[in-house]
Amino acid sequence: MQWLAVVEHELLLFAAIWFAVFALDEMLVDLAWFRLRFSGGLRTERLTAPAQAELHGMAAVLVPAWQEAGVISEMVRHSFRAWPQRNLRIYVGCYRNDEATLAALVASGGDHRLRVVLHDCDGPTTKADCLNRIYRAICEDERRSRQRVRALILHDAEDMVHPSALTLMDRALDRVDFVQLPVRPEPQAASRWVAGHYCDEFAEAHARDMVVRDRIGAALPAAGVGCAFSRRAIDRIIAQRGSVDPFAADCLTEDYECGLLVNQTGGLSAFLRVRDERGALIATREYFPATIATSVRQKTRWIHGIAFQGWERLGWRVGPSDLWMRFRDRRGPLVALVLTISYFLLLLWPLMLALDALGLLERMPSGALLRGLLMFNLASLFWRLGMRGMHSGREYGWGEGVRAVVRFPVGNIIAIMATQRALVAYLRVLSGQRLRWEHTVHRVHVVQVCSSEEYSGAPLRSAA
Repeated sequence: MQWLAVVEHELLLFAAIWFAVFALDEMLVDLAWFRLRFSGGLRTERLTAPAQAELHGMAAVLVPAWQEAGVISEMVRHSFRAWPQRNLRIYVGCYRNDEATLAALVASGGDHRLRVVLHDCDGPTTKADCLNRIYRAICEDERRSRQRVRALILHDAEDMVHPSALTLMDRALDRVDFVQLPVRPEPQAASRWVAGHYCDEFAEAHARDMVVRDRIGAALPAAGVGCAFSRRAIDRIIAQRGSVDPFAADCLTEDYECGLLVNQTGGLSAFLRVRDERGALIATREYFPATIATSVRQKTRWIHGIAFQGWERLGWRVGPSDLWMRFRDRRGPLVALVLTISYFLLLLWPLMLALDALGLLERMPSGALLRGLLMFNLASLFWRLGMRGMHSGREYGWGEGVRAVVRFPVGNIIAIMATQRALVAYLRVLSGQRLRWEHTVHRVHVVQVCSSEEYSGAPLRSAA
């Protein structure tokens, strides 16, 4: 059984090398973040304009909805309460075979600023296809009213918007073409581990990664919620595509792609981490999947769209900073492979000890290179856990910061499972099968658990 010792040694060396590469990559981002922090470049701004000031032009909020009867009415009602501006229109796109969502929209209160856009085919198609149908309805309204929309804002049916977000995005579009606000997943008491790991990932990504990305001038991806495109940016994207629609119907992460295309077509982008007059972060709040199955489905779509389709559709011909960020965006499948190997080695380790003790094999000696890599990776793991806990603790309280360290493996396991499904789905599409939108059904809106008056700097109550 000596061949097993050879396999163990080679897999360990492979995993150690790639973990070291990933660690160095993360440390470069950390160094950039600390440099900004100690130089004063990370001071969070305060919104100076009135929270609900009138807009500089017409703003259209695009909300694709498929089987969202449980949350869409609450989302629409809260958004209109938070954003009373006259020049706002919320366009909700739904399907003719989704009567429950249509009924929920009818029951949402009848604000004259609501536009319900009925797709002319059965759903679901893809989110991008639904967004394109909404966009065509916006163009039709423009022709009728002879008033051109200034900003197109993306949101999902489960979002809880901040009262100051619309004003902030509107002011920012005076100087840039694309704006992204932070996304804040809300803790859920019934899902401390699965839903909780989203809190950890977004706390770090939107307090560190996106901030660094913005400061070094790299293209910013859209998160699909809490983001606004200027009309001129949308026009350039349409021209770049050679199409009449701004979103690629065959892309699973159309928001991510459009955010990068703003930069690619000559536009400017900004990530805005701003606090309101009470000190609360101006962000989009929502509940993320609370079970392993729903989380894997959601992350399958992200990996499929960003890693596989992004490589195929957007390529690598960009500048150094964008090249670095695209490697980070698309490394998910490689990270999952290395994680799979590492967990396999953890399971193999006691068996190897037993076989060695029984004299059935002789384990291969670890050289200086492998020992050095293992020590470096162990130190970098503790550093990474500390950074993850710090960012979660600052956003959600230090109790969640401690949980972030303990539940770190949860995200790894979900990533491994999602990558396997994403690879299968991508190969299925390459073979000619139909692209599938694996939609996450939302049953509870944040507003249904807490009132909008509780929107302060403290975390909202968790969903039961």
